[in-house]
Amino acid sequence: MNKGMIKHITGWVFILMGIVLLLPTLVALIYKETTRYSFIIISLISFIIGLLLIYKKPKNQVIYAKEGYAIVALSWIIIALIGAMPFILSGEIPVFFDALFESSSGFTTTGASVVADVDALSKCTLFWRSFMHWLGGMGVLVFIIAVIPLIGGGQNMHLMRAESPGPMVGKLMPKLRSTPMILYGIYFGLTVIEVILLIIGKMPLFDAILNSMATAGTGGFSMSNAGMSLYNTYCQFVISIFMILFGVNFNIYFLILGKKITRAFKNEEVRCYLAIIALATIVIAFNIRGDYSSIWMAFHHSLFQVASIMTTTGFSSVNFNLWPQLSKTILLILMFIGACAGSTGGGIKVSRFIILCKDAFNELSMLIHPRRVKIMKMDGKKIEKKTFHNVCAYLFIYTIIFTVSLLLISLNNYDFATNFSAVAATMNNIGPGLNLVGPATNYGFLSDFSKLVLSFDMIAGRLELFPLLILFAPGTWKK
Repeated sequence: MNKGMIKHITGWVFILMGIVLLLPTLVALIYKETTRYSFIIISLISFIIGLLLIYKKPKNQVIYAKEGYAIVALSWIIIALIGAMPFILSGEIPVFFDALFESSSGFTTTGASVVADVDALSKCTLFWRSFMHWLGGMGVLVFIIAVIPLIGGGQNMHLMRAESPGPMVGKLMPKLRSTPMILYGIYFGLTVIEVILLIIGKMPLFDAILNSMATAGTGGFSMSNAGMSLYNTYCQFVISIFMILFGVNFNIYFLILGKKITRAFKNEEVRCYLAIIALATIVIAFNIRGDYSSIWMAFHHSLFQVASIMTTTGFSSVNFNLWPQLSKTILLILMFIGACAGSTGGGIKVSRFIILCKDAFNELSMLIHPRRVKIMKMDGKKIEKKTFHNVCAYLFIYTIIFTVSLLLISLNNYDFATNFSAVAATMNNIGPGLNLVGPATNYGFLSDFSKLVLSFDMIAGRLELFPLLILFAPGTWKK
């Protein structure tokens, strides 16, 4: 284990956090809020720690997969802890476990909150919550690779693969450092377009920026207790469309920009992803049509909630906890499916379900025709055994962590729907669940131990389990 490089790169993470903490400070200056001092103090501390860690560059600058996973896992624990400090210092979220939960939820783009009265928060704190979504959506290490040449060659790929969601990650350009720059360029461009469209819909500038950052990261922190119901139908529709867009694999946008439109629309995962959204929207719209004045309004709210849950954004335009059981069950299923691999969305990912379905049909075909040899393909390419084994291992570990978390949360003695949906909503980085953790409530009533468990689930879910678990493997830290 190259501990010198781990220390060096985590040092850059401290420096990045020190810099980005100045952004909410600027917001506080504009609105003349005293909470800016808490952000300035934590920014300076983080920056100084970072400088001390990178002061002496290690002689051995080689990192492999093991170091990549460890760096990513440690970096996300660090940013969750640093992100929590301004909440505590300002007194807006004074309890450590509450602040850690809120910070973990922000950076992992979960959107689950412990804040009972969002309207009482300062503007700079509201900005920080949404900006955590935006930064965490594409990835902190991906951002650092894009702006700072930490290491050379293909070693950055170990960091990108450890942080990027989904079973397959590759280069978009021959030069690896160009890949994160392209990804963040597309990410920033889509965010700006959404801001403009929301302003056209007469949403205030501050609201438009924060809601766009939360949508881009498929986060879900709202600016008000009223959630998205605060805004008109046009703004809700724009947010619905952009939630779906940010749930698409960003490689597709690269293909479209490269005028390879036909190849982009032939992508199996994207077609399946859009088909699931369309089918779920139609079924729920007809199921809830009696609760609204017209079928159009039922369809509008159905699309918004399906897009929100499928992409794991977690926004709510209505209290879907009051919907019929069929609609709630569909939304619960969508929590597990999630968005596309290579997007900012969470969940198990559509691509994994496609691979498992293909394998199931292949096994069924082998029972009927034992001598038949069939090669499983996705987008015209052979699915490697390594990829399939990775998917199976992921689902097995996912089930184990989910079950253990559910048992630990059950110590609170709340109902099964609350416990089950709380774990599902945090591990899949969604936010709102059902019953006591529904869209009209928050997670503040849970015990400190439960908040710690769910904070772990949020980070584990965002990092696709393996990086965080590697930290606890006995062989990780051996020479």
